[in-house]
Amino acid sequence: MARRDKSSHIHWIVLAAVVFVAVLGSSFLFRDGNKPYRATPELNPKDYHTNANSLRGNVYRIQGEVDSSLAWSPTLGRLISIKVDEGAALPVLVTQKFNGVNLQKGQKFIFMLEVDQNGILITRDLKKT
Repeated sequence: MARRDKSSHIHWIVLAAVVFVAVLGSSFLFRDGNKPYRATPELNPKDYHTNANSLRGNVYRIQGEVDSSLAWSPTLGRLISIKVDEGAALPVLVTQKFNGVNLQKGQKFIFMLEVDQNGILITRDLKKT
């Protein structure tokens, strides 16, 4: 009768451990994989309120809830107020490019915003969360 090699059991245990570590590692690496604009820096509302002019020309992302509609222009778009996590409100100009998007109070969105030369937050893109 042939003797079984005990090292074959060790190979299976090592293989199972490697697979487990690979699955666990990939879940940590890709846990934010479905988050839109994750390569874009997040806008700090305090920095914006302190000195919006220092942020001119930069692109940021912000996640927030539509608080209210402030103004509307058929040529420029809609000016809305966004409530962010810290409780601060930010004015955001949603350009006419997004006229087809239904923005209602209480809806949550992730915005990619550009701070224009006047310090106004202009929407480059948005996604409903």
